[in-house]
Amino acid sequence: MIEFLKAIDLRLFLFFNGNHTPFMDSVMGFASNKYAWIPLYLLFLFFVWKKSKSRMWLVALSVAILITFSDQISVHLFKETFQRYRPCHNLLLKDKVQLINGECGGTYGFVSSHAANTFALITFLSLYFRRKDFAFSMYIWAAFVAYSRVYAGVHYPFDVLGGMFLGMILGVIGYKIYKNLDKKYAI
Repeated sequence: MIEFLKAIDLRLFLFFNGNHTPFMDSVMGFASNKYAWIPLYLLFLFFVWKKSKSRMWLVALSVAILITFSDQISVHLFKETFQRYRPCHNLLLKDKVQLINGECGGTYGFVSSHAANTFALITFLSLYFRRKDFAFSMYIWAAFVAYSRVYAGVHYPFDVLGGMFLGMILGVIGYKIYKNLDKKYAI
């Protein structure tokens, strides 16, 4: 069964990674750049401030802790445990992988930290804002960021799916912890 799933993952990877154009390379390079999204994160912060005013500190602190945990769990609990080579580090596949700007990243790829962190953030904020239009558009954005990692040649599709599920689970847990803290520190 594992070999069957690996074969599907490989075929999906080769399909999604194999259709590069200069325009899409620049779009996906932008999507994969975590610093490119700082204006969006500042916009999130602004909307959190509008909703919570003086309680913004608790939301911001909760999100910071959530993303830190998501990032560390994706690396230390998953990547270092499963030790699945990224496609660009897989010696049998290396020559078929199309990288953006020649950047491959760390040795191991399961699960995608980009996907885990992005989905953790969006799940938390979707629960916080409770707006279907926000949630829908932000999950589309998060999926776009996650897809960019496969296009960039640094993750298999199942790495990204694993990161997405991990992020959503952590986002729900993080939100529940935030709600308990919010009740505890309510003025």
